[in-house]
Amino acid sequence: MKTMLKLLGVLLLTSFIFAACSKDDDPADTDIFAGTFKGKISYTAGGETTNADDGSIFVTKVGRRYDFRFSNGIPDLTGVEFEQKDDNTMVNIGASGTGLITINKDKLVIGFTRDGKTWTADCTR
Repeated sequence: MKTMLKLLGVLLLTSFIFAACSKDDDPADTDIFAGTFKGKISYTAGGETTNADDGSIFVTKVGRRYDFRFSNGIPDLTGVEFEQKDDNTMVNIGASGTGLITINKDKLVIGFTRDGKTWTADCTR
């Protein structure tokens, strides 16, 4: 009886693991974009520019909202909203700012302006 219960438990656990690892998941729906990217970053406000060739950005995602936490004293870029345009393509929406942000599992590129302030980045993992 104990052997049957152990076997049943192993079978249930195995089926759960395989069901959770579906290949049908769209990467744009996952948090693969979250994490730390390193490379060139800059920030311009009021005629002053801060640059770093060895900067980093920590990316977090909640729903359609992304927060970009910059190193080197550069203010964070938060609340940037995205929507899925088509398979694996995310585009900025709303009036939170203008510019281009592209992100995938290996690369982050930012050229974004909000309230007269500009953030740029060319980073990789």
